Amino acid sequence: MAVNRRADAVVIGGGVVGASIAYHLARRGFGRIALVERSYLASGSTGRCGAGVRQQWGTRLNCLLARESVRMFERMEDELGYDRSIEFKQGGYLLLAYTDREMNQFVKNVELEQSLGIPASLLTPAEARAIVPMLNAGDVLCATYCPTDGHANPFHVTYAYVGAARRLGVEVMTFTEVKGIVVENGRVARVVCDRGVIDTGVVVNAAGPYSGLVARMAGVEIPFWAERHQILVTEPVEPVLRPMVMSFSRRIYCQQTPHGSFIMGMADPNEQPGFSTESSWKFLVEMAREITRVLPPVGDLKVVRQWAGLYDMTPDAHPILGATPVEGFYLACGFSGHGFMLAPVTGRLISEIICDEKPSIDITGLDLGRFERGELVVEPSVV
Repeated sequence: MAVNRRADAVVIGGGVVGASIAYHLARRGFGRIALVERSYLASGSTGRCGAGVRQQWGTRLNCLLARESVRMFERMEDELGYDRSIEFKQGGYLLLAYTDREMNQFVKNVELEQSLGIPASLLTPAEARAIVPMLNAGDVLCATYCPTDGHANPFHVTYAYVGAARRLGVEVMTFTEVKGIVVENGRVARVVCDRGVIDTGVVVNAAGPYSGLVARMAGVEIPFWAERHQILVTEPVEPVLRPMVMSFSRRIYCQQTPHGSFIMGMADPNEQPGFSTESSWKFLVEMAREITRVLPPVGDLKVVRQWAGLYDMTPDAHPILGATPVEGFYLACGFSGHGFMLAPVTGRLISEIICDEKPSIDITGLDLGRFERGELVVEPSVV
């Protein structure tokens, strides 16, 4: 049977978003909180992600969310009392433009970012190559760079949040699968798990790519789908690449971790919705072809392994945050591949909403109702 027969809030999903929400709720003294995960912590998309953290976006909301999350990453170890390292490396992001349309968008992006205090700049191809000497800048039209962007270890970030949450009294229930959500008179009444039932008035859906399935348990439909994205890692070598290098038009990203390995991924525009996490030879071939055009010396590295994870996608590439028509049922999903980098601020915002506080960032436009209203603002800068 479940350890908690009664909880003031149940957070579904033991990835970094759920862990952040559980911690922030506990920090606000919300009461008895249960974090429920069907497998081990960070076993889903969190543990399979590229773990990049960037503030360079094409919409104001994503810029604001990412800017605040970076500030939270910078002080995370001290705030959470984590005695190890989350391995937050602020080596920057170098974004490459290969088309006129992309270049024009980058000019708009940098103007927006700078207006919000994000230290991004527009670069010539030569300036981009000065930052990344191995870059093939021959067909690059321009680039943007933000030195405070970076990368962290997704497992350590999750463990840091969970450790702090546990010290604040959160019950962490791993290997516990949610089977149903009981709604009575229009509000959440209990969560049915394979280890028992938890009576509660608040449920937060932070189940990543499975959030659509969890929402249906509460009778809520969201415009949402899961999509496979593949990634690989190479053998470690001496540090030669400081920033993350990314191209939206070529659909790739590549970075070198503090341990020396190169991590890189590539989106497939023909990928169909689904829950498959199998990795393919096609990805390996296409990834190698594209990355060696952009960073030729990487072609000499040996691939150690490759894998796939799931993005939780929305039509406008913005997350769905906040309340639903079912009282007590909240959403924190639809990050479209950017849940890790937005997890710190998401936890704080969701906890503020649940505690009836004014959100510290105005997230009007990220509610579920925007889809019915037709008020979508599409993020243009995504892989």
